[in-house]
Amino acid sequence: MSDNGPVVEARKLYHEQLDELCHDTVRLAALAGEQVARGTQALLDGDLSAAGEVVARDAELDRLTHDIEDKVYLVLARQGPVAGELRTLISVLRVIHEIERCGDLMVNVAKATRRLFPHSLEPRVRGLVERMGAQAGNQLRLAMDAFATGDAAQAEALADMDDTMDDLQKALFRAIFDLGAAEEAALHAAVQVALVGRYYERIADHAVNVSERVRFMVVGTRRDGGHG
Repeated sequence: MSDNGPVVEARKLYHEQLDELCHDTVRLAALAGEQVARGTQALLDGDLSAAGEVVARDAELDRLTHDIEDKVYLVLARQGPVAGELRTLISVLRVIHEIERCGDLMVNVAKATRRLFPHSLEPRVRGLVERMGAQAGNQLRLAMDAFATGDAAQAEALADMDDTMDDLQKALFRAIFDLGAAEEAALHAAVQVALVGRYYERIADHAVNVSERVRFMVVGTRRDGGHG
């Protein structure tokens, strides 16, 4: 009888590598979620020091993204995965890209904080920005919860949640127009706030894209009409 010990041990190591990749992907999302919260607060407070920290911390997300990507390529080259395991690896590659972009968008929010300084946000606008930051963070967290648990039903719900972000963005634009900025400084601030709204809306889109990858990972099918 042949000794299957080395084969069993190799398979065990293989699955440990898959688990580690998924764990690292969730950790990357947690870092991105912290960036959303930290960057939003920096914007609301007009805190240039905190905004600078958001910009600096993006390097950590980039390093982890590249590390995960390299590990995926190594597993693909050495293990020849098929079926569900292959879908998981492909999904990890796509998901980390979506998360990394969320980090980049929060760098844009931080830079907008610098451009707005020392202009303070009008109360109505401030409230909408705060809600958009919270919504973006919630959608990213729920998408990654679905990824971590392999919950396709929870992933499906993200597309409906995205309507809330779209409504908030429209409300922000209306609030900006209602201010009727005429002076150059006020107009510049209005443009920056409008861009911030777009950045949050894009983060929510990336969260929906993550949910689409979860569906593919779990059931092997895609739903048409995903966000770009």
